[in-house]
Amino acid sequence: MLLPSVFTNNFFDNWMDDMRPFSWLNDETEKKLYGSRASHMMATDVHEHDDHYDVDIDLPGFTKDEIELQLNDGYLSITASKGLDEEKKNDEGRIVRCERYAGTMSRSFYVGKQITEEEIKARFENGVLKLTVPRKDETKAVPEKKTIMIEG
Repeated sequence: MLLPSVFTNNFFDNWMDDMRPFSWLNDETEKKLYGSRASHMMATDVHEHDDHYDVDIDLPGFTKDEIELQLNDGYLSITASKGLDEEKKNDEGRIVRCERYAGTMSRSFYVGKQITEEEIKARFENGVLKLTVPRKDETKAVPEKKTIMIEG
């Protein structure tokens, strides 16, 4: 169903979804993996404080074991992966249908190269990943002064 863009994030995304072959299949897969709010996954709130940032990332339907955090080259990456196996058997115990779904989503934030893994605190409660990231100013290298001797 097409709705004005006031009711959705982007009018043309919905319109193009309906034009895509097998769009119903992709929608069903997303719903099975992530629930009815699949399009709003990893919504993030960042709160700035004097000495740190509080980052809240919505990950409903995931467990703590399905979430991975990595810090590489100053970038904090959050990855959530989920798999689902569905098997239907008939009355005789024979498999009638067997389906497997897998999905991954990720998001990265630049936190600075001076931040270490030990300084970032993370907890997961009620479908929300809560991160505390220290706030550090990047130290600029002071150029070394080289003196040129004057002859004479």
